Amino acid sequence: MDKLEPVDNPVDKSIVIAPSILYYGTPITLISTINALGEANISPISSSWALGDRVVLGFSLDAQGFLNLQENRECVINVASPENLDGIGKIADTTGRNPPSSVGREYRFESDKFALGGFTKLESDRVTPPRIAECKLQLEARVLAIHELSGDCGCAAVETQVIRVHAHADIVVPGTNHIDPQKWHPLFYVFRHYFSTGERLGKNSWAEI
Repeated sequence: MDKLEPVDNPVDKSIVIAPSILYYGTPITLISTINALGEANISPISSSWALGDRVVLGFSLDAQGFLNLQENRECVINVASPENLDGIGKIADTTGRNPPSSVGREYRFESDKFALGGFTKLESDRVTPPRIAECKLQLEARVLAIHELSGDCGCAAVETQVIRVHAHADIVVPGTNHIDPQKWHPLFYVFRHYFSTGERLGKNSWAEI
């Protein structure tokens, strides 16, 4: 077979790259969990996705939040917004694991991330871990399954089922169960930079409002 020569394709404007991470634009969530002593922990994560009433969370296997989920199997998925960025920065380099595990970067142990980040605990209705009052969207959830990823990833996908949703009144369409996407602006993690949403560009045929 003759060797194929590169073809100059005017339609293909892409180039091949090898980024170190693939956080191409995922929401920041603060996962509150409870350890064996009943102490609350906050894990900021940037890997999650939702389908129906299920939310899948991406965790490092040696994270204290993951260890808590293995044992307690309950959490609150507190979805962050730009107003929470300062608190996230204060707890970003901390861990609830003592002593800290070696995960490729330096973390310091912090027993009370709520106090350090300036976050307020709210009692949940159906799970043990507390909600974060400053987060405008709070999802109480239970763990259904834990899937350890193959190879040397050192990560797991935690499948949860949301059993109660709390939302600040100012992002809810009055008299409905709908979040107003023009008032709710989640915080996104885009290749290790923080962004939020802008003006609405359109909607699909499934939009309810």
